[in-house]
Amino acid sequence: MKERLQAMLDTARGAVSEVESEKSLQDVRVHYLGKKGEMTSIMKSMGGLSPEERPIVGALANQVKEELEQLIEARQGDIRQVEIARRLKEETIDVTLPGRRRFAGSKHPITLVTEEIVEIFSSLGFGVAEGPEIEKDFYNFEALNIPKDHPARDMQDTFYVSDDIVLRTHTSPVQIRTMLNQPPPVRIIAPGTVYRRDSDITHSPMFHQIEGFLVDHKITFGDLKGILTTFINCFFGENVGVRFRPSFFPFTEPSAEVDIQCVICGGKGCRVCKNSGWLEILGSGMIDPEVFKSVNYDPEVYSGFAFGMGLERVAMLKYGVNDLRLFFENDIRFLRQF
Repeated sequence: MKERLQAMLDTARGAVSEVESEKSLQDVRVHYLGKKGEMTSIMKSMGGLSPEERPIVGALANQVKEELEQLIEARQGDIRQVEIARRLKEETIDVTLPGRRRFAGSKHPITLVTEEIVEIFSSLGFGVAEGPEIEKDFYNFEALNIPKDHPARDMQDTFYVSDDIVLRTHTSPVQIRTMLNQPPPVRIIAPGTVYRRDSDITHSPMFHQIEGFLVDHKITFGDLKGILTTFINCFFGENVGVRFRPSFFPFTEPSAEVDIQCVICGGKGCRVCKNSGWLEILGSGMIDPEVFKSVNYDPEVYSGFAFGMGLERVAMLKYGVNDLRLFFENDIRFLRQF
């Protein structure tokens, strides 16, 4: 048995020294040290030895096995060093090739517009609030003076989750939630995503709005005009004309649409403004007393105004975009312009 172990060790030394690749070395390992290798065969045959010989041969077998493992490990290190040297010699780098440019990402135009509007109103003392996009009918309609039989609901083109749950059609529910949780004075803007059943070059079933409102003692329509005129002059430029047109919204009274002088033609009249010289930008008005009753504000003590605008509409005017769908198609050629 000792002679057999020594003969196997000598043969294995020669085999290990001759291999040139890690695959061949692995084959040698399996041949000698694998589950069905020569060492395993020798260990199994030790059962026929006498009790006196067995520990002596067992110790020798362990010594041979350990030496084989060290030989294979050392040869593996040599093969890897040779492979590294070969690759360093053959796989040279051509430093004359032009480098690969890394294109830095940029913010989406809707994000840019949102941040700019928030910054302007923050400088005027407004805080920022958010609310859920899946909203209860009470917050989205009823508390805003739009009961279940009100015709204004038809204007909203609502996505209903259930009879009492909707995808919010505007960010105005944030106004209700804020006033229910905070006594006056309140001065808040609420940007966010809203949903309506509408889709064409100027409408999307999912779009973005920003709601703003201010409630305090003795707030007048003059305050509303001053705040919105200041915002428009900061956002579009001091030379842009502003006008307020009477309108109707269930949650404000009186109500007004706000127009700006056409940013394309400068008020001279063009296809974009339908030759009127004006472009509608937002809706606004004094908060209806019925809304105050829904949030337990005393309309005899407090007054306030609210306004809301579509961020895609504002972005289209600011950047001269003629198709709202471009904001949602993720065309990198379009987005890189911002």
